[in-house]
Amino acid sequence: MEKSNKHITWQGENCLLCKYFIPNDVLNADLLERGKCAHPSLVRFNLVVSGRDWCNLFSEMSDGRREKLIQEGYKKDDEQQKKLIEESKKIGNFD
Repeated sequence: MEKSNKHITWQGENCLLCKYFIPNDVLNADLLERGKCAHPSLVRFNLVVSGRDWCNLFSEMSDGRREKLIQEGYKKDDEQQKKLIEESKKIGNFD
């Protein structure tokens, strides 16, 4: 019996790896967060997509851009954590 699903590629060629995907939160863009599609022919529709969505206009982002986005995400996350700690200290909820 021939497998009918042998060419499904949504796990690899999805928005998360597309150069046109602009997530609100890079570190949680896979399933927990949404983002915008900036493809030139789709941007006018203001599409809100998740990292697991996909379409036939996928274009893989470069490794360098992916690494830069991840590093920016870590930096933003660290800044948010520091802010939460400082706010907790001010109101006395943190040792």
